[in-house]
Amino acid sequence: MTTPPAARPPEIHKEPSMLLQKNMLADYFTRVSKAREEGKKIAYTFVPGNLTELLHAFDVVPVYPEINALQNGMRKRSAKFILDAEKIGHSEDVCTYVKADLGMLLNGNVGPTGEIIPEPDILLLSYTGCFTFMKWFEILKQHYPKAEVVMLQVPYQGEGTPTPAMREYIVRQLRESVIPAFERISGHRFEEDRLREQLRRSAEAEEGLVFALQSARRRPSPIDAYFGGVYYIGPMFTAFRGTPECVDYYDTLREEIQNRIDAHAGPITPEGPMAEEKYRLIVEGPPNWTHFREFWKLFYDEGAVVVASTYTKVGGLYDQGFRHNPDDPLGTLADYCMGCYTNLNLPTRVELIEKYIRDFEADGFLINSIKSCNSFSSGQLLILRELERRTGKPGGFFESDLVDPRYFSAANIKNRLESYLQMLDQRRSQAVA
Repeated sequence: MTTPPAARPPEIHKEPSMLLQKNMLADYFTRVSKAREEGKKIAYTFVPGNLTELLHAFDVVPVYPEINALQNGMRKRSAKFILDAEKIGHSEDVCTYVKADLGMLLNGNVGPTGEIIPEPDILLLSYTGCFTFMKWFEILKQHYPKAEVVMLQVPYQGEGTPTPAMREYIVRQLRESVIPAFERISGHRFEEDRLREQLRRSAEAEEGLVFALQSARRRPSPIDAYFGGVYYIGPMFTAFRGTPECVDYYDTLREEIQNRIDAHAGPITPEGPMAEEKYRLIVEGPPNWTHFREFWKLFYDEGAVVVASTYTKVGGLYDQGFRHNPDDPLGTLADYCMGCYTNLNLPTRVELIEKYIRDFEADGFLINSIKSCNSFSSGQLLILRELERRTGKPGGFFESDLVDPRYFSAANIKNRLESYLQMLDQRRSQAVA
């Protein structure tokens, strides 16, 4: 009796831009692993409010602990790291990005691609509304006592609008604290013209990202602005902003999306082109990374397309008009830092989501409440009720986590999503009647 051949896993459909980004990330992690032997200095920093262009101006290699954590989550490596961090005393309630990062450190600091990530020469903390960042770097300082620490304190927009005094406060810190620290670490003097060139390329790439995000106003939307959107924001929010590779990536992405617009086609999913757009949704909150494809499939199986999301603004509100300005290098860095989503107060977040619901003609909105992420989850029920009151659109609510697989229940999310979409169908039927 012959044994039937094992079923081959379905081929994952990837766009050229996704393949390009995959190669960019692989090259980046290799570059990080070889930075020390090439005589380059390394800065650990964060995604919201990052100063990537300034780091490039000093030829310093940036490393992003959040990106390491989410990449390990997508590769199913984060569960062990989280448990290892909990074994040395970190609570279950601590941000799982932090625990995944610490667990990676405890296991030799082998990065997502299997290459060792060197120790930092400097820990650059751009505080933009997430208090966890400060505690995270306090812990890293204990593990890396030789690393210099420099903090850029970004004022929180408590009143909803940045002031000239806030801007000048950040610029002064850049001049008097951040730049001198990088001059000491790198051995290079600050060259403003080199920073200007980085910022020029950033602004060019930002136009491409905004084209992608705004394309979702069309029917059908040629993109999914949440699941597909996390790919689109990758180069802009991390190590590539300000580089020629970043500009090339967004040129490729723009061409892909324009082709789908011309063909009146919907988004590309891991299983190929989406058949029909049945529901247009807005999503608040980060995605789950440990079951990312399964999470996405719950949506596209139902014909639900996310036309705008708040997570894709965590590294900058480019779709609201911001562009890096090379004519005002330090001022534009200050503006960028203040404009990240986690630095917005709750009324401003409500106004932004309300704008998305109206501008993108959404049928409703969903909140993915992340168990261990207070900077997103605090106040989300208030956001939900206020948006329902203002827009008349129904809101839905489900829960998961960033990179802890213990807190992802596909069955629970599927039930809630199906119930929510059934409610939308019922409302549509009543409206027709």
